[in-house]
Amino acid sequence: DTSLAEVNSFSSSMPISPSSMINQYKFEDEPELRDLFITVDDPESHITAIETFITYRVVTKTSRGEFDSSEYEVRRRYQDFLWLKSKLEEAHPTLIIPPLPEKFIMKGMVERFSDEFIETRRKALHKFLNRIADHPTLTFNEDFKIFLTAQAWELSSHKKQGPGLLSRMGQTVRAVASSVRGGVKNRPEMFTEMNDYMETFSQKINVLDKIAHRIYKEEREYFNEMKEYGPIHTLWSASEEDIADSLKGVASCIDKCCKATEKRMAGLLENLLPILHEYVLYTEILMGVLKRRDQIQGELDSKVDALANKKTEKDLFSEEIGKLEDKVECANNALKADWDRWKQNMQCDMRSTFTNVADSNLHYYEECLATWESFLASQTVDLHVEEDSEDRP
Repeated sequence: DTSLAEVNSFSSSMPISPSSMINQYKFEDEPELRDLFITVDDPESHITAIETFITYRVVTKTSRGEFDSSEYEVRRRYQDFLWLKSKLEEAHPTLIIPPLPEKFIMKGMVERFSDEFIETRRKALHKFLNRIADHPTLTFNEDFKIFLTAQAWELSSHKKQGPGLLSRMGQTVRAVASSVRGGVKNRPEMFTEMNDYMETFSQKINVLDKIAHRIYKEEREYFNEMKEYGPIHTLWSASEEDIADSLKGVASCIDKCCKATEKRMAGLLENLLPILHEYVLYTEILMGVLKRRDQIQGELDSKVDALANKKTEKDLFSEEIGKLEDKVECANNALKADWDRWKQNMQCDMRSTFTNVADSNLHYYEECLATWESFLASQTVDLHVEEDSEDRP
């Protein structure tokens, strides 16, 4: 079932309140079931004559036997995370590698190297490493282990041992050749359905991402105007003795609503926008994974066609076809398992995100409504007092 309707379907057994969902996740992530814990924190600025960059502390605690120690602490910069991602894609071309935050994430909304930008990136890098740690295959990747444990000079040395220029050129040539061949003739229906699903999902999630950013921008503009709106009533009260208390009351209500709006904006910036944009990036990753699977399939198809047209070297071609068939089967099985896992995680993330946003909005409007209702009640009491005093002889 690859219908996009699955994204919006709620299981009757799934708890819908934010608190119960959090409890469920805690139950599923019991510490004793995990053997690798990673934390990204303590960002540091580095200024050199050539560049300015940020490094983050990566602390790893583990009970795995393949690690020489139970705890490691290293510092990594963004370029190191990019290297790790490229190595994972190279080693596991048909697995879904988690996305990294873009180099200028939230561009136009926060300034680069501001505290807000750095904290947003830190959270994204923390999530990136923990998604890899929780993956049943990626977590045992050797480059991932080196990233977590090697000191800066060791990591730099290891990076230089990557594939050479000719190897990278060969990969590029094969990719271009595969794309030139056109569509895959024998693609299984399951992967056609995956591709159709991702095209629809990509359209929807991109629209949601754009709307969410526009909502945040409008909310910020409203907040900035409201900050100026309240003090005006306070200044006005100084020249209107008869309604001074009412004007001060309005100013107080606006100030409280302003603080509630600021809190809701922080929630959008922390909980909604990063999740939506993460899945925008996931759509690009998944489309790339599907293309790489098709390239393997296309290579097999071309060998089968070549065998049908050749009268000699059949034994050699048969051996190559056998290896390619195994490669295609491994790619298919890896992608199918990763697809199911990704889809389940995506649905949980979306359900949790939208439920939390709805809960936040509900609290926001209840808080603002209570503020204004309290003000109106006080004004009604004052009016009754004035009317009683006027009726007395």
